Amino acid sequence: MATDYDAPRNKNEDEGNESIEALKAARSNQNSAVESEDSDNPSFVLGGTDLSNVELDVVVLPPQQDEFTCMECFLVKHRSQIDHVGDAGPICKDCA
Repeated sequence: MATDYDAPRNKNEDEGNESIEALKAARSNQNSAVESEDSDNPSFVLGGTDLSNVELDVVVLPPQQDEFTCMECFLVKHRSQIDHVGDAGPICKDCA
């Protein structure tokens, strides 16, 4: 749902807000419930279909002539992003 932030606000929307103390109390109750869960074995439940038998094909291209791998962040970048070449190899502008 899109929200129009330029539209005038209704004063009725602000009447339902709780006090700061009530929000803090609700937050502390949520935190205590989260801490009581078993944190040694985290698991995630993803909705949708079972994808355990699906094989993914990924095409890995070799480095191109106009690319380099930054030795700080290990990202492949265009040659125009080289800042300098250090002892270990090329360093990108973002890491310099």
